[in-house]
Amino acid sequence: MNGLDVNVRDLVKVHKTGKIEVQALRGLSMDVKAGELIAIIGPSGSGKTTLLNIIGGLDTATAGSVQVGDTRVTSMSITQLVDYRRKIVGHIFQTLNLIPTLTAKENIEFSMIASGVSRAKRKARVTELLETVGLADRANHKPEELSGGEQQRIAIAAALANDAPVLLADEPTGELDTANARIVVEYLVKVNRELGKTIIMVTHDPSVARVTHRILRIEDGVIKMALTPSEVIVEEKAVSYTDQLRARIGEINAQLQRLDEDFRAGKINGDEYTEKRLKLKQTMGSLREELSRMGVVP
Repeated sequence: MNGLDVNVRDLVKVHKTGKIEVQALRGLSMDVKAGELIAIIGPSGSGKTTLLNIIGGLDTATAGSVQVGDTRVTSMSITQLVDYRRKIVGHIFQTLNLIPTLTAKENIEFSMIASGVSRAKRKARVTELLETVGLADRANHKPEELSGGEQQRIAIAAALANDAPVLLADEPTGELDTANARIVVEYLVKVNRELGKTIIMVTHDPSVARVTHRILRIEDGVIKMALTPSEVIVEEKAVSYTDQLRARIGEINAQLQRLDEDFRAGKINGDEYTEKRLKLKQTMGSLREELSRMGVVP
């Protein structure tokens, strides 16, 4: 399925912790054309991931609207949002959401099973997607047997499994070295050009942002400016790999804090809390080890 338009109007999101309110989005508006590849940049805490989560049906807005094609996302029920996430949007997360006990092809197939796709169609689709991301020879390998870049390419294939017209990528290269990051970005560009998918990508890395059609900069919960790929060279100070690692550690600390708050508020159960906290801690440990190997104090 080809891409869809994404239209966001006056979007507001307020996070409440007890009596404290934090406004993550402050009336943000933007338009993304069907088949467009855009990057969203901005400082940590500016609302980038919150925006992506609301567009993707993983979070709800306090006010404003999000429309994807003919679907008014902000008016949907919980049940409708589940169906929306299966059919309309594909998610590529910061931390890879691959199931460690499944092979690459089984991870790609997983969402199709949940959607009731026949076995024959699943097999053909998996083969097609593995070829699209250049990993047909790694089909039977489990995530631990793949490099970080290969795992992210499998995650891209999994996001495409149900032929979602819109892909949402949250820092898809944030935990990869420069070489693997370049490969992953090249495949996202390929998916955009050859399959016509609408792709909205959050990134800290100006070199990643420059492969897109447009760059939108968020500050304090609103779009401050729109840049062309050539303009971002002037507007954005190049971020070193060390700075990217440190920024990612800062984001994980913020995620851990929000996770603790959600658990205390009863929004998630103990099992979910433990699982998510463990994953975040493991990711942070890997990032700290990488900094140590570079001779940098985490």
